[in-house]
Amino acid sequence: MKIIILCLLWTTLVLSMKVDYKQWKKNQTFSDYLGTNHISKSLLQSISDEDKKFLLEIRSNSKYCELKDKNGVLYQVLIPINEEMQIHLFKKPHLDEYGFDIISVTYQNKEYFGKIAVERNPYSDALSSIQSPQLAKRLSLALDSSDIDTQSLQKGDEIAFIYMQKTRLGELYAMPKIQLIKISTRKKEQYVYIDGDGYGYKEVKRKKSGNKKVVYGRRSRTSKRGRFGMPLRHTQITSGFSYRRWHPLLHRYRPHQGTDFRARKGTPLRAVNDGRIIFSGWMGGYGRVVKIRHAGGYVSLYAHQSRIRVKRGQRVRKGQIIGYSGNSGRSTGPHLHFGLTRYGHWINPMRVLRKKSIGNAVLKKFAITDIEKSKEKLNVYLANNTPSYIWGQEWFSRKLRDTEVVEVVENEEQNHKLQA
Repeated sequence: MKIIILCLLWTTLVLSMKVDYKQWKKNQTFSDYLGTNHISKSLLQSISDEDKKFLLEIRSNSKYCELKDKNGVLYQVLIPINEEMQIHLFKKPHLDEYGFDIISVTYQNKEYFGKIAVERNPYSDALSSIQSPQLAKRLSLALDSSDIDTQSLQKGDEIAFIYMQKTRLGELYAMPKIQLIKISTRKKEQYVYIDGDGYGYKEVKRKKSGNKKVVYGRRSRTSKRGRFGMPLRHTQITSGFSYRRWHPLLHRYRPHQGTDFRARKGTPLRAVNDGRIIFSGWMGGYGRVVKIRHAGGYVSLYAHQSRIRVKRGQRVRKGQIIGYSGNSGRSTGPHLHFGLTRYGHWINPMRVLRKKSIGNAVLKKFAITDIEKSKEKLNVYLANNTPSYIWGQEWFSRKLRDTEVVEVVENEEQNHKLQA
C-alpha cells in the first residue's frame, strides 16, 4: 500500500498532474469518450459482456473526475454509475495502453443536524437557512406524506431533524436520508419517522415499548394500470437488488440491478403488466432476454430464459406467458433475473411488484427500532443549541480537492488489487 501511495504521489508531483471535474455530455457514449481522449477503442474488446452493460448506466450530466498530466494525457478517470459503484479507467504504468474495471465509490457518510424556525413553509425555510435543495425536498416530502397539516404551522414554530448525507470530493453526493423529525409548536411536540423512500410516518401513541420494533403502515394509491404482478408463481428470492454485490462468478463487487427468483428450468414466466415487447433475443451475459415497455415509463427485463415465447413489437397482457426460465448466458444455475427500470434508471423491483392489491391501494409497512435512542440523540442536539450545518459555507480549495482525488485513486487501486 505504501509503495502504491508513494508512486502515485511521485507521479503527481513530477508530471504535474491536474484534476478536472466534468459532467458527462448528453448522448455521449463510452466509445465517444475513448475517442475524445485518443484511447484505442480496442479497449472495448477487453471488457466482458457482463461489464459492458454497465457502460449504458452512465447518466447524462453526471459528475466525474479526470487526472491528466501537463500534456493533457489521461491517467485516471472515475465515472459513477450509481451511488456505490463507478467505472475506473486508468493508464497502465510504463505502457501506452489502458485498463478498465468497475470499483467501489469512495465517499464519506456522516450524520448532520438541522433546525429551522417556520417563516413561510418548511421547503422555503429549509432552502434559505440550510442551502441544500435536496434536503429541502426530502423534508417537504416527509412532512407532506406524514398527514401533518403543515399549513397550520405558525411563525416561530420549530422543525428539527437529523439526517445522513454522503459527500464525495468535497461535494454533496446522492440524496440525504432524514432519520427523524421533531416539530415543536406552542401547543405540542410531534415526531415523524421516515422510511427508506423518504416518506414520513406521524408518531402514533402506543403502549410503551422502549427500544422494541414498531411497525407503521400506509396505503399507497395506485391506478389499475399501475398494479404490477409477479413474474412467476410460487416465488422465492435468492438475490435481491443491490448497488454493490459480491459477484459469485467474477469474484468482484458489481451492481445487481434486479431480483433473482429461484425457478426450475422451464418454469413459465409472466408479464408483470400490460405492455409491448421491445426486445426478444440474446443479450450477452443475460442470455435469452425479453424486455417489455409499460405505461408510466417502466420497462421490465426477464433474463436467462431457456425458451422465448414472444416477438418484438407484440403486445402482451398482464400475466401472459412470455417465456420459460433457464440458465442461458452467464449464470450459476437455472433462475429468473428480473430487472425493472423507470425512465431509464434501474429501481428495486420489489418496491413495485405486489402479490396482492387491496382495492386500488397497496399496503406498505415500515418498521423502526431504537425509537427512544433516536429521540434522545435529536434532543441532545437541541439541548446543546447545536447550529444547523449550512451547505456551501465551507468550500474546498482546488489543491485540497486534488489531494482528495489522489487519495480516492489510491484507495480504489488498493481495492482493485484485493479483488484481483
